[in-house]
Amino acid sequence: MALHERDFFHEKPESKPAALTCPECRQREEYQVRWIRRTKKDRLPPGADERDRALFGKLRDYLIRVDDAVVCRRCQRKFEIPSYQSLVFL
Repeated sequence: MALHERDFFHEKPESKPAALTCPECRQREEYQVRWIRRTKKDRLPPGADERDRALFGKLRDYLIRVDDAVVCRRCQRKFEIPSYQSLVFL
């Protein structure tokens, strides 16, 4: 049985600052955005087949953004974080 992609990584939550502009009041602020850092394990998990071995060789460390929206500190309206950077390869 093939392994899931999560079986190949260690997951660790982290926060990073992001300068975002509210579309309503046009106020630019710095917000803490939550991410999950997925770091490739140093060896293949047990029970892996040939397909999993090939996949494991191609994998890289990356970040996945958890937060999709933040609340503006000035006008208190919720706005979406631009989706062009929801996944970052390291």
